[in-house]
Amino acid sequence: MDFAEFVLSRTPALLRFAYLLTGDRHLAEDLTQEALVRVHRRWTHIVHEHGPEAYVRKTILHQYLSWRRRLSSSELPSPYLPERADPQLFDEDILGRDEMWTLLATLPRAQRAVVVLRYYEDLADPDIARLLGCTAATVRVHAFKALKRLRAVLAPLAATGDRDG
Repeated sequence: MDFAEFVLSRTPALLRFAYLLTGDRHLAEDLTQEALVRVHRRWTHIVHEHGPEAYVRKTILHQYLSWRRRLSSSELPSPYLPERADPQLFDEDILGRDEMWTLLATLPRAQRAVVVLRYYEDLADPDIARLLGCTAATVRVHAFKALKRLRAVLAPLAATGDRDG
């Protein structure tokens, strides 16, 4: 598969993945675009040595985990409006209906990444550990803490019957 085919076929899934991590449509688009630019430079090597999908997701994940370290001053505002994104590529309405979305936004980055990778991307702990550069035990600790925090928020809502926040 060449790079253009990959981008056309996988961008919607990559955007959803980035959106679940960031909770911000524009940041998700930025992370996805930046990851694709980085991957494009080494596309031939990546296709032959790695699975391109997993490699791009890992690149997005690393961008997400380190975005605070980037200097925001390196980005300059533009006097021109950007072109509008294709609504079929990113169905925010579907993601917005997910009640867990607002709860995910309250988690620390590493915990949120583990929850997204485990429950939304259906990855096993060893695979998540490889992506995050940690041990499977650390992944389980992050998952445990994240679920404990989510349960603490959900328990009062379930007790009162108020599921709308």
